[in-house]
Amino acid sequence: MTNEHILGLDFGKVIIGAVKGGKADTSFLGSTFERAMATPPTDGAFEAVARLVDAFEGRVWIISKCGESVQNKTLGWLSRWGFYASTGLVKGNVRFCRKRPEKAPICRQLGVTHFVDDRLDVLRPMLGVVPNLFLFGEQAEATCPSWAVAVPDWPATVEAVLGAGRSERDDAVTSPVGRPRNAPSPEAKRTP
Repeated sequence: MTNEHILGLDFGKVIIGAVKGGKADTSFLGSTFERAMATPPTDGAFEAVARLVDAFEGRVWIISKCGESVQNKTLGWLSRWGFYASTGLVKGNVRFCRKRPEKAPICRQLGVTHFVDDRLDVLRPMLGVVPNLFLFGEQAEATCPSWAVAVPDWPATVEAVLGAGRSERDDAVTSPVGRPRNAPSPEAKRTP
């Protein structure tokens, strides 16, 4: 990765509580603080995020939509599970917003070039802001539009984000940063 590349990650249903077999783990949202702290990470999340933090040379952010209670649970969970030490994510690289479309302006402000989320209603407002969009989770394969890349789990996410393999959308060879060759650079899509 070069210095221009910055990765954004959703928290809920991506780092924790990912959909498995069509059933979501919602214990984090509607539970007590202590019960939320027991919510396990999504399979492979710690290892994958550590690899991505290394590849992006530390330029990785968690950007999550939630209210104050879930924000406190999220910060508590990240600390209690040793997420920062295990992955290398900088403790200050966590941003919150109250509405899903507010993630796009945060990405613009941070210069995010790659974003992983489990919801199309989050990714859609990022069109023209974030050039590399990834729809996370088992549901992604059937519902993923051509402007995003379906990533059903963390191994597929790492492969897609790092640009390994060929794009399933248009069979174009991807660059090491996950952008089809000859596609506009992230700078070309940004407006001053």
